[in-house]
Amino acid sequence: MSMFRQLVVATVKDMVRDRMTLFWFLAFPVIFIFIFGFIWSGIDGGPQSYDIGLVVKDSSPLGQGVKAAFESVPVFKLFTGSEEEELDALSRGHRVAVVVVPEMDMATLMAGTPTEVLIYYDASEQATARIMVSSISEILSEVERRMTGAAKLIETRPLTIQVEQFRSIDYLLPGILSMALMQLGLFGTFGFVELREKKIIRRLGATPLRRSMMLWAEVLIRLVMALVQCVVIVAVGTVFFHVRVVGNWLHILGTVILGAATFISLGYFLVSFARTNESAQGLIQVVQFPMMFMSGIFFPVELMPGFLRPIMSAIPLTYLGDALRHFMLRLPSEFGIERDLSILAVWLLVALFFAIKRFRWD
Repeated sequence: MSMFRQLVVATVKDMVRDRMTLFWFLAFPVIFIFIFGFIWSGIDGGPQSYDIGLVVKDSSPLGQGVKAAFESVPVFKLFTGSEEEELDALSRGHRVAVVVVPEMDMATLMAGTPTEVLIYYDASEQATARIMVSSISEILSEVERRMTGAAKLIETRPLTIQVEQFRSIDYLLPGILSMALMQLGLFGTFGFVELREKKIIRRLGATPLRRSMMLWAEVLIRLVMALVQCVVIVAVGTVFFHVRVVGNWLHILGTVILGAATFISLGYFLVSFARTNESAQGLIQVVQFPMMFMSGIFFPVELMPGFLRPIMSAIPLTYLGDALRHFMLRLPSEFGIERDLSILAVWLLVALFFAIKRFRWD
């Protein structure tokens, strides 16, 4: 155990002396945060169209007329899920307003008893809310005039709901952390390839030091570095760009360890095909660049072209970024948090299996 501890300390000292290693594993992700933070730290500007949730519980001609009237408004992008789904989408900032049209009885309406239509909107967006409530009221009044020949049979009741505002930098911070963990796992294997290329590992085989101990020391240091990266990146995002990390830290750090272990295993598997440090770098870069830009860590999944979705669904970085966004910001998972963690675990086991099977000391 004492020999293992000394080996870990020696490896840490070697890493600290290598300024390029420190740059790529710590400074580079921080630079990314500042670049993206200064560009996208503000809340995005107003949309070109308004996302409106419409829940029509009435199947009568009057209810269908209300739906058709909303569909005819070009600046409204309608979503017609259940009331619970649409209110949940509003609470997460995915809707500007939600209109709930109840069951309407024509005889009751003609008798002069009005029906109440609920309009839910974000309490923090008062200016937009006034426009939305006024526009929706006008649409309903027009439907009344056309369907019944009278107005004011449908009353609107605006209701506020508190919505969390997420900025681009909030979305990007977990993505930058995911990128840093990927680079730590993939590029962290270069040191081992260099030692193998220079026959140093073969010489260590003639010493009392077990070569496997050196390998486990490398893995342990990478996992510790992953935790350091997490703390540094979150600290920079919190202090300079006011990103609020609201999740459970045990869940966050557990996901960081799982992600780092996955990419460390994948890195050792990839370099098992390389005999020189140069060929290892080329092989890692061939995998790293598509993974970085096709995983959705820097932009929402829905912006990805359809023909690239299958590739994105096969990339482990996709699920690491999604899981970190969920645990750090409490954003709903795009794929389901159980699926995120399960796929990362599968990647870890498969990469570890093939890394061990193909592993070469010289």
